[in-house]
Amino acid sequence: MEGDDLPEELTDQSGTEAWHRLSAYAYLSAPERLEYVAVMRVFCGTLLADLAVPDVLAKLTQAGSVGAALDADTLTARLEQLVRWGNLLRSTHTVTASTIAEYQRSRSRYQLSKLGERVQRDADEVLAGADAAREVSSELLTLVDRGLREIAATVAAPGGADPQQALERISTLFVQFAEFAESVRDFYAYLGQVLARYDLDGAEYQGFKELLLDYVEAITEDVSFRAPRIAAHLRTIWPHLPTLLGRIDAHAAGLGADLGALSGALPETRVQRSRGRDLADWEGLRDWFADTGGHGSQVDQLRDATLRALQSLLANAKRMLRSASGEMSRRKDLLRLAAWFDSAEPEEAHDIAVAAFGLYGARHLGVAPDPDQSVPAYVSWWTGPVVAVPVALRERGSRAPRGRAAAVEDHGEQKRRLMEQAREQAAARQAAAAELRSASGRFDQVRLGSAAMRLLLELLTTALGNAQLHKGDEDGKGERSDTDAGDFLLDGAQASDADLGIRLTAWRTPGRHTLLRSVDGDLTADDLTLAVESASASAAEEASA
Repeated sequence: MEGDDLPEELTDQSGTEAWHRLSAYAYLSAPERLEYVAVMRVFCGTLLADLAVPDVLAKLTQAGSVGAALDADTLTARLEQLVRWGNLLRSTHTVTASTIAEYQRSRSRYQLSKLGERVQRDADEVLAGADAAREVSSELLTLVDRGLREIAATVAAPGGADPQQALERISTLFVQFAEFAESVRDFYAYLGQVLARYDLDGAEYQGFKELLLDYVEAITEDVSFRAPRIAAHLRTIWPHLPTLLGRIDAHAAGLGADLGALSGALPETRVQRSRGRDLADWEGLRDWFADTGGHGSQVDQLRDATLRALQSLLANAKRMLRSASGEMSRRKDLLRLAAWFDSAEPEEAHDIAVAAFGLYGARHLGVAPDPDQSVPAYVSWWTGPVVAVPVALRERGSRAPRGRAAAVEDHGEQKRRLMEQAREQAAARQAAAAELRSASGRFDQVRLGSAAMRLLLELLTTALGNAQLHKGDEDGKGERSDTDAGDFLLDGAQASDADLGIRLTAWRTPGRHTLLRSVDGDLTADDLTLAVESASASAAEEASA
């Protein structure tokens, strides 16, 4: 990320600050991410410690992590990069060294930044249990109810609540509520991840059915039972809340008062107060259990999430019932096949492909390509065109159509339009045939239309294809003819169209040039004579002959 330019939308001060904070996550996606994580764990394992390169190397070797194989120069480069990202800070600790070599090794010391510690702590938490099913701490909801009831009783008593006791109850209350809310979010995220699958077998389905019908139902009922009582306690506390928070601040100002004196020297220092000390924390607690802004409470969202989970479970049940018809998802089988491909040698992979797909000698597996799009064999699947997966198969794992069948489309208008177009074309050809018959014998004197010229060339092409070409060196008696010696003759150069009632006859005439004129251009036929006549008249002449 070093050297990257800021986006245009992050050119203001707040955007620049957000950009630098997000840079602290860069080491988690770098190619050397495992080495960076090992180094950050070394710094997170100590408090207020500044370490030099030899110290970090010793701790990496002691832990036996991936970074133990790094040399001093490479580790220094990693540490400097973490400084640029904001995860580490350069220490101002005075170096005490007895030799110049020891000073050179220890002069660069580093310590953990607050942002870097927070990012690494979240990363370790994700790596430790991101896929685990977290148990919902429903007993904390009872403690939250009890704590709010005690606070409501003290604020309504004569003289108000004792500031120290109120502070203790509020701090405990918000810690319990934060743990409960976080466990609910994690559990339902895991539940949604599982129910999104379409390859649950009978045992898995039975387990998740019991989980939903027993555990989730118990959570929802407990929350639904406690939510009205908690909302009632909050309504009792709310009018006294500003006074209560003011008395607590006057009794225990906390870190904000100590840093207030340093505001002139450290104007950028901000204090993140403990939960429950600000009115915004109480508003978040109230919005969790009661609908105050018209957007619904978290309790309502919890009920909706439970209903969607039950619907997903029902969808899996329907899928399992349809499995007898061959529509069962093959996700597990495909994953097992992919694992075989991943661990197989090239020759073994070819054999597996033949056995699984019947693709003998194939190196690229896929569906039939688009006929209008040619994809070379060397194109990788990663960069090649994607395959369009039907929505029903992608979301429900089923190819069965849903909804009512579409009505049969009425093609009457299209048929009428095509018939009208065919009639117009037939009329145009009839007019072209009549024009050719009228122009026969004087083609060089008239200019034909486009349709007539196309019809004439069509008949001429057919006539020449039907003709027989032979050498005109003998007359009818078997003797050589002086007039046609060495010339070619055309026999049967005729073409007719029965529908148009027209016939074209062509014969070879040495020295004659027939000029065909049309609006599209002129055509000269050398040594050729053309005659166009009615097909019925030609048939009568042949009969009389």
